[in-house]
Amino acid sequence: MPECLFCKIIAGEIPSYKVYEDADTLAFLDINPNNYGHTLVIPKDHFENIYTTPDETLCKTMIVVRKLATAIRNGMEADGINVTINNEPAAGQVVDHLHIHIIPRHEGDWETKSQHLKYKDDQAIETIEKIKAALQ
Repeated sequence: MPECLFCKIIAGEIPSYKVYEDADTLAFLDINPNNYGHTLVIPKDHFENIYTTPDETLCKTMIVVRKLATAIRNGMEADGINVTINNEPAAGQVVDHLHIHIIPRHEGDWETKSQHLKYKDDQAIETIEKIKAALQ
């Protein structure tokens, strides 16, 4: 889908902070994270939401989500992880391409769950390095 923001990220037309990539999936840092390390996992093939995504694609994507959730929890020294999928605008879906949020959580930050942070200077690169180190 040429007008899809995430398809443009997959194609390399829009830069992103890549956390993980394989033949079928791409994971990158959310540019408006709820917490540092907030990562989006997407299938490389365009599917609008969970309703339209084939089972095989959804399964491959969720396997990556599980792998990254562990690495993000460990790399970001989180106390817990939120894994969410927003489907349709009424549920908060902003980009019409299936994407799964992995959000690291720390004790006491639940009250600020809807905050949006910004990465400063090299903070995004440092965050990716922590997650990638935990993947190994």
